[in-house]
Amino acid sequence: MTVLTPVMLETFRSRAAGYDRDNAFFVEDLDDLRAAGYLAPRSLLETAKDQRLLAAYAPATALGINMHLVWTGVARVLAERGDHSLDWVLADAAAGELFAFGNSEQGNDLVLWDSLTRAEPVEAGYAFTGTKIFTSLAPAWTRLGIFGRNADQLVHGFITRDTPGWHSKDDWDTLGMRATQSQSTVLDGAIVLTERIARILPVGPTADPFIFGIFSNFLLLIGSVYAGIADRALELAVEAVKRRTSLRTGSSYAQDPDFRWRIADAALALDAIAPQLESLASDVDRLADHGAAWFRLLTGAKHRATETARYVVDQAMRSAGGGGYSATGELARLQRDVLAGIYHPSDTESVHNTVATNLLD
Repeated sequence: MTVLTPVMLETFRSRAAGYDRDNAFFVEDLDDLRAAGYLAPRSLLETAKDQRLLAAYAPATALGINMHLVWTGVARVLAERGDHSLDWVLADAAAGELFAFGNSEQGNDLVLWDSLTRAEPVEAGYAFTGTKIFTSLAPAWTRLGIFGRNADQLVHGFITRDTPGWHSKDDWDTLGMRATQSQSTVLDGAIVLTERIARILPVGPTADPFIFGIFSNFLLLIGSVYAGIADRALELAVEAVKRRTSLRTGSSYAQDPDFRWRIADAALALDAIAPQLESLASDVDRLADHGAAWFRLLTGAKHRATETARYVVDQAMRSAGGGGYSATGELARLQRDVLAGIYHPSDTESVHNTVATNLLD
């Protein structure tokens, strides 16, 4: 059962334009979500449905909070499969701590298979030196997951906000998803204590459940956020064509065959997304085994969701007329927000390589 009440959702929508205009973090939204218990661990299916709903009202808020929900999802995936090494993540999240991702690196197209960050063993654990980009929740996280390379191994772990040796760069000034405040994080010898090392894995692809947990939660929740953006864009498109009247015919654009086809085509594309995202989320929850096909299915679901969302928003823009091009309008903001979907792992090239490898190698 969702804790996202209609009043909460409308409040989030009322703030979204201001956050975007001011390039400001969603402080009030975060406070409301935390107070409502939204940050607590839940099943992936429940979380995906809620994230889609939230994104239809406040896309950047949904994308930002996604990063916390991914980490709690990873801990759940492990616990449900008998690995309790990250149970402390679940306990911390239940206590109100906020988790964020510090994994992305400029120029690292291997994503989780390698790292440009150095992880050097020290007496207390590992010292990390490098720069992480797209650190959503930068102004507010209390636990940051990071990883780096030590020789031929990749070390994953968590720092706390009071850990010395890191700072955020005030460099988030983007086209869309501005409220996430995904500033770069500079690590300069930040130490992950031994008890907060989550995994030490070999460089390269691995089927370790920790990595599966990251991919399954990240990709399905990312896809859900962009599906939510498309949901709202379709609503706005329907409202627009019902509101507009043709001077040439005197009829509503809702009766124009070209606009009817455009709206229907967007809806047909969007209708196909929920079964894919929700069935895979349910499969993760019930410990289904897709074997080597898991990564193909997960990356494919994210790819289709983000690309479909871009298509739906584009059809909405074409249906709204010139008014949709207003920079301060909601639809124009959705157009800017939805473009961020192409930059989240796995990108289009990586997705196609994953599918080809599964089928041909």
